[in-house]
Amino acid sequence: MNTKRIAKLSLCFLFFSLFFVYASGQVARGKGRLSGVVVDGEGNPIQSVKVVMEFLGKDISTIESTTDKRGMWSFLGLGTGFWKITASLDGYIPATQDFYVKQLEKNPRMTLTLQKLSASDKPLIEDEGSFDILDKGNELYSLGNYAEALTAFEEFLQLNPKAYQVRLNIYNCLRELGDHEKAMEQCNLILENVSQDEALGKEMAAKALAGIGECYLLQQDMENAQKYFSQSIETYPENELIAYNVGEIFFSNQNLEQALHYFTLASEIKPDWSDSFYKLGLVYLNKADYEKAAEQFEKFLKLESETERAVSVKSILAQIKK
Repeated sequence: MNTKRIAKLSLCFLFFSLFFVYASGQVARGKGRLSGVVVDGEGNPIQSVKVVMEFLGKDISTIESTTDKRGMWSFLGLGTGFWKITASLDGYIPATQDFYVKQLEKNPRMTLTLQKLSASDKPLIEDEGSFDILDKGNELYSLGNYAEALTAFEEFLQLNPKAYQVRLNIYNCLRELGDHEKAMEQCNLILENVSQDEALGKEMAAKALAGIGECYLLQQDMENAQKYFSQSIETYPENELIAYNVGEIFFSNQNLEQALHYFTLASEIKPDWSDSFYKLGLVYLNKADYEKAAEQFEKFLKLESETERAVSVKSILAQIKK
């Protein structure tokens, strides 16, 4: 199967999977710079690799580049926030990584590793023409037409039964439609498949476990919700986004104590990420603990001081300190 198709499949699944709660209200263009190298499994640089950066903020945008003979790539004029970087080349499994771009500091050079595409990877998509169905499902979901999106995603899965990742899309639709039992079934089916997928297995498992936890939370079953959220974090402990997004789930349900716990955990995993401190400030603000709110907002401003969100935080601090 053409790796360009695999790359598109990966992006489609990740775009509408469980945790699309990245920083919002930011712009895709700015003064940030990011560079890196693409290597093979033995560490050798690879030329002519397509590198795509997709901004995961409010205004989604995509830019592209190609590696030179040293395997190097670079981008200029990037806005502050999370970007998803995808490297792809025929004959290799695409590599993806999320990275938080900063404006005022030098961003570290990244290394993306491409593994050779094996025979077992090729049958993932059996009907390449079905990508139009997947695109249709994503569009319907973005418009809030969850029942119709569900039909499209199920049709795509029927045509490509090994593409288990699309079950996260199905989960999202069922959750929005209020069918928590069937939504959890999709997460369990993901968990049955991830052990065979080394590239995305850990991330997909963490998302599936958190999805089950979210369904229990929506049913007011706090004990089971906490159980599955904890398993999700344990599955992927080095990923601050998992902890952060669990915090978002609790925050959106006004469970401030649990939100506080998970946002704090995210800040400990990645202490140079401003979003965690921003959310911690909001949690303490909602708890009317203005001293701690100010403390978290000041930490935020040390990491992010020139954005629209920073202007808002400075205004909040001025009110708190009156």
